[in-house]
Amino acid sequence: MNEIKIFSPATVANVACGFDVLGFCLDSVGDEMVIRKTDKKGIFITKIEGGFDLPYQAELNVAGVSALALYEAAKPDCGFEIEINKKIKPGSGIGSSAASAVGSVFGMNELLGRPFNKTQLTEFAIKGEALASKCEHADNLAPALFGGFTLVKSISPLEILEIPSPDDLYVTIIHPQIEIKTSEARAILPKEVPLIDAITQWANFGSLIHALHTGDFGLIQRSLNDVIVEPYRSQLIPHYNKVKTEALKAGALGAGISGSGPSIFSLSKGIENAKNVKDAMKKVYSNTEIDFDIHVSKINNKGVKIIY
Repeated sequence: MNEIKIFSPATVANVACGFDVLGFCLDSVGDEMVIRKTDKKGIFITKIEGGFDLPYQAELNVAGVSALALYEAAKPDCGFEIEINKKIKPGSGIGSSAASAVGSVFGMNELLGRPFNKTQLTEFAIKGEALASKCEHADNLAPALFGGFTLVKSISPLEILEIPSPDDLYVTIIHPQIEIKTSEARAILPKEVPLIDAITQWANFGSLIHALHTGDFGLIQRSLNDVIVEPYRSQLIPHYNKVKTEALKAGALGAGISGSGPSIFSLSKGIENAKNVKDAMKKVYSNTEIDFDIHVSKINNKGVKIIY
């Protein structure tokens, strides 16, 4: 096999109380990428579709940087061309850079006969993700590669835990068409937090993990609360509090900022609740001059996948 086309999914990171460690994978939104072997050694980005101004130089492109990391480790007797059909808008808060980083290493690994496992692929992809966010983190990368919910136990050494979730859990995502850079969203966060807030946060986080394991929707609802990051980042998102309030009124279990924003996610029990939440969230932004996209998705338990 000399060529492969893949679907590299969008992801939600942080999931309210799980800042920088928890994420989950979507099945209705993602990039498409083609990876092919070439006789000429090296990494070459040959096509970028989607209308975004992204660099073709491998060392300046998220997909290229992660590909170079794998290439240096594998030392293959060939090179690789990468084509990117960018369907996740950069700066959208649903793992655009992670999808690029994951797609290139997953595709190359398949063409090389899978010499690396998913954890190793995540380590390569982290190098690309760091180019976009100015720090190494894997809360978008891990769910894109592993699927479902994932918990990043540690970065050094890298340890990723797969977290089960109820079959009837759905997500509604609204993406107001403004851009918030991850690096800027990090810059506004406090360097220290009050102990009482930290206690509340890790109690919520532990409860959420337990609720996902046991399928306790009531506990999921009581745990999706971020007292540390959301108060700061929500200021960057127009009408955030209104959207969250209306989502909860419509039956959402909880809502929060997806990654660094501006996308806002809500989790619901069942597709009908998720659709009702979609209507409520949509109504808020329909009354503004801000364009938006909105999606309802089941949790994607497989992650990145082969199209052909």
